[in-house]
Amino acid sequence: MDISHALFGSFGALARTALVGALGYAALVAVLRVSGRRTLSKRNAFDLVVTVALGSILASTLLSRDVSLAQGVLAGAVLVGLPFAITWTSVRVPWVRRVVTGDPVLLLYRGLFLESAMQRARIHPDEVLSATRAHGLLALSDAEAVVLETDGSFSVVPRGDDGAVPLGASSLRGVTGVDEAARCAGPCG
Repeated sequence: MDISHALFGSFGALARTALVGALGYAALVAVLRVSGRRTLSKRNAFDLVVTVALGSILASTLLSRDVSLAQGVLAGAVLVGLPFAITWTSVRVPWVRRVVTGDPVLLLYRGLFLESAMQRARIHPDEVLSATRAHGLLALSDAEAVVLETDGSFSVVPRGDDGAVPLGASSLRGVTGVDEAARCAGPCG
């Protein structure tokens, strides 16, 4: 076996990789600029899939002689175009938005875990505690609410100084579990 061929391949293969890499990168940047900032925002599972798949498409285009630059650019445009169409529709049709992104879920309200919501979301109390610590809260009672957002992140709403933030406050509107928390007098399970 020729070690130089195994390490470097042929000049033609190296030149193809360099040329297709530069052109593929430029085409990918152009497609992403046209599609808007949201494409790489990772707001939901669909956005994450696009981000990972774009990298895979670029790698396949660069390294596989069976994939032309035009095929790679077209595949990238399709992967960017489909989520664009889905998000365009989800902004205009509420049920599509719920199917695509889901709803945020209330996990903790006024220092009390909402255990049934946490079980449905497969969230452990330690994850909620970590989120409250990350937001600088020392006690769970300092949190008005902890919400699992549609992108998988946690939002922590600190309790006001007087402790009187209404449950229907605008930042909690549309969050799954708000009605359940309003009915709970004691620990919610």
